[in-house]
Amino acid sequence: MTVEDMKVLESDLERQELEAAGGAPLPASVYTQLLAVYLYHNDLCNAKMLWKRIPDSAKLADEELNAVWRIGQRMWQRDLYLVHVALAQTDSWSEPVALIMDALKGQVRSRALELIGSAYSSITVESLARLLGETPAQALASAASQPGWQIVDSNMILPKKPVPPPGPPLTSEDQLDKLTEFVSFLEN
Repeated sequence: MTVEDMKVLESDLERQELEAAGGAPLPASVYTQLLAVYLYHNDLCNAKMLWKRIPDSAKLADEELNAVWRIGQRMWQRDLYLVHVALAQTDSWSEPVALIMDALKGQVRSRALELIGSAYSSITVESLARLLGETPAQALASAASQPGWQIVDSNMILPKKPVPPPGPPLTSEDQLDKLTEFVSFLEN
């Protein structure tokens, strides 16, 4: 599924929730899909608020919904290793949820690689494997596929810092304002 497909699905599921007749509870599958889409977008606040809106009867009756929420809890805690563990704990998702969860696995991995590239100047293969939810051999292959990353002694990886996106160009008035603030700061 593409990001655009996920946005369309999210919009459709949110509409279903809003248009539920008389606030009647929806099938648990709708809540499960919407929760998974929020996690895909890393929209943890909306995921948490959705969890609070879901009726207790749906939470108690649907194990798949609870499995998706366990992943959301790990994402909220920002523990990448536990996110991967939670993703691996459920092998058989229902048909509509399986597509979202496969896309979520890819998103989590991509975000982890971006974070590692930004935060680390060097990282051991074991630590990289843990953060990516992979075996050390898979982590080495992942590192080798990243542009600019170097592998040292097959145990240490030197990630390349990503190039920050260019900001909007400053007008000459903005530049003058920043220069004035800087000079004022230096004078004090």
